[in-house]
Amino acid sequence: MKKGPLYRAGTAEFSEVDVRPTRYLAVDGHGDPNTTDSYASAVEALYATAYGVKFAFRARTGDDFVVGPLEGLWSSDDPASFAAGRKDDWDWTMLIPLVDAVSHEDVAVGLKKAAAKKPDLPAARLLELHEGRALQILHVGSYDDEAPTLARLHDEVMPALGVTFNGPHHEIYLSDPRRVAPEKLRTILRQPVRPAAG
Repeated sequence: MKKGPLYRAGTAEFSEVDVRPTRYLAVDGHGDPNTTDSYASAVEALYATAYGVKFAFRARTGDDFVVGPLEGLWSSDDPASFAAGRKDDWDWTMLIPLVDAVSHEDVAVGLKKAAAKKPDLPAARLLELHEGRALQILHVGSYDDEAPTLARLHDEVMPALGVTFNGPHHEIYLSDPRRVAPEKLRTILRQPVRPAAG
């Protein structure tokens, strides 16, 4: 998985990026990811499918690719729930990006293999995102400590730029929380934006 500028960001200021259309494996859910069983099942289903796709791609082409990082889209009827940390109000779609060379056939094989190997897990789906213009920053620390950065984005940065929300809040998890201490976790926080109505 190539790590271009979309997977890099500074920690001090939000930068503007142009996100090209990207395909993902996706599983949807709702609620606090720390306490909702469906969240862990969704992540497990994504990895089972992603490795099925990887092996199907390798069998078809003889080439290989690195499975990309876990990502997530987060939304709520009340955007203020993010800055307030009201996790029970959150809707989420967990993602793993696909390289361009992966075919629909590879995805179909991966889905079939995951369903056979892990029949109790939710089925992943193919999702294409067209985020376009977005603002992003690198957060270093616990996921629970993101709220002040998001509040600054919503209440200061976006109004100053004259932009508003143009899609769900997007997070890219560059660290594995099973292996990295919470205070050292590295997460890209991204928000697609569009000009605010005058």
